Amino acid sequence: MSQEELSLINFKNVTKTYGSIVALNDISFEIKKGEFVFITGQSGAGKTTILKLILGEIIPNKGDVNVDGLNVAKLDKKDLPLYRQKIGMIFQDFKVLPERTVFENIAVALSVIGLPEEKWEERVRHVLDLVGLTKRTNLFPSQLSGGELQRVSLARALSVNPKIILADEPTGNLDWDTSDSLMKLLEKINKEGKTIVMATHNIEIIKKYKKRIIHVEGEKSV
Repeated sequence: MSQEELSLINFKNVTKTYGSIVALNDISFEIKKGEFVFITGQSGAGKTTILKLILGEIIPNKGDVNVDGLNVAKLDKKDLPLYRQKIGMIFQDFKVLPERTVFENIAVALSVIGLPEEKWEERVRHVLDLVGLTKRTNLFPSQLSGGELQRVSLARALSVNPKIILADEPTGNLDWDTSDSLMKLLEKINKEGKTIVMATHNIEIIKKYKKRIIHVEGEKSV
């Protein structure tokens, strides 16, 4: 089995600074295809920085970030959009477009990747069915609950059929029951083959779902 088959995401001696602030200091870890991993640590410890490095939004000051066989820091800017099609992203604050319907919010992602418009309907219906929002297709974000908004965010991430789902504190604005429901949905998606990397400081979620943990502590990784 090749190294690529063994490791989908590989951080090797990665350091990232913002001015005089050391967000990550010489951290190394790997995440295998099909894993569900929690990135944990206090606020400011570098959890979101790890996700941004994987996404290619920022590059490390030192070290290598390899994703699906590619050194992300060495990708040409023109190649980043194609690379990011491998990745779906969900956020604590949902980042849905308030003036667009649920259908339109997901179709935007399909437009960005260049999927022909005649294929949008089938793809959108599929992911809305997957996250249980079929009856919300034509509603606007203001008409949805927090849990439904997070499901829209997840559906949008899934619509591009990514290899990796990055989730940045996705339960941060949700109550326990809604958070638990979202986690069960993420587990289902993971079992279908998606690799999930989730930044969280929700102790209850961490205790209940018992995934592998990568813990970051600002200038240290343990």
